[in-house]
Amino acid sequence: MRQATGYFTHKDCWRHEMGAGHPECPERLSAIEDRLLITGLDVALERREATPASIADLELAHDRMHLAALRGLSDNLRDEVAAGGPSHAQIDPDTSINLHSWDAILMAAGAAIDATDAVMAGELANAFCAVRPPGHHATRGQAMGFCFVNNVAVAARYALERHGLQRVAIIDFDVHHGNGTEDIVAGDDRILMCSFYQHPFYPACDHSTAANLVNIPVPAYTKGMDIRELIDVMWLPRLDAHRPELIFISAGFDAHREDDMAQLGLVEQDYAWMTSRIKEVAQRHAQGRIVSCLEGGYALSALARSVEAHLRVLADV
Repeated sequence: MRQATGYFTHKDCWRHEMGAGHPECPERLSAIEDRLLITGLDVALERREATPASIADLELAHDRMHLAALRGLSDNLRDEVAAGGPSHAQIDPDTSINLHSWDAILMAAGAAIDATDAVMAGELANAFCAVRPPGHHATRGQAMGFCFVNNVAVAARYALERHGLQRVAIIDFDVHHGNGTEDIVAGDDRILMCSFYQHPFYPACDHSTAANLVNIPVPAYTKGMDIRELIDVMWLPRLDAHRPELIFISAGFDAHREDDMAQLGLVEQDYAWMTSRIKEVAQRHAQGRIVSCLEGGYALSALARSVEAHLRVLADV
């Protein structure tokens, strides 16, 4: 019997929000859910409810003080709201928490961990985590860019430490540089990180030159065919040389040409093509094992269509 593609999410991921009009909004998950129902793709996926990550597992990728500060900020906000204070606590100009954010943070990371367990156990062929908040800007000790805990980096370290894997890969195709993931994994030769991103652009920091990173900064208005050529030339040989036993994807869909958060020119077919290439690497080296986690994507229709394209390749439908 063919193993299914898992679809991990939790209602708490809808309850985190950062204020009216914020692009990283609960409607992102609703748009994906609606698309799965309309297309009938929902029936091809095995739905699973995420469970919260433990602090011990989060500490595989994050400083204890960072996690304590996040939890403390959440507790303080609860007291302030009870006293009639503001409904949000600001971390930076773009990033804040509400009363439900801490629960959503634990569930988003927990989904990535649960998916890793299920894929490693052979219960699922691969998995997608429809979660928020996203994670790839969260560094070892700092929340930023809509991100608080780095879901993919936590899961990658979890696979190495808890499942005893020797080599994993992280592939980040979000339009923004995954500076947080890079901060956590740079120099860890067990983890190969491959990414492309629009440059210069947020977060406007220099990328590391560590040997385990394959960074492809590209200018605004780069189209999908150019990205495909770069992936063939720069990612795939390094991935085959690394021979990952499990592949994680930071699946951001904000490089879509309809997403005005940035200025790249990808379309749904490009995401399907990238997923196919990643899947081929996983089949060669990792028994097909892939765990993909939602990152960016803010034009709701384009996001939903792109996730559908990504999932169709993962699920072979």
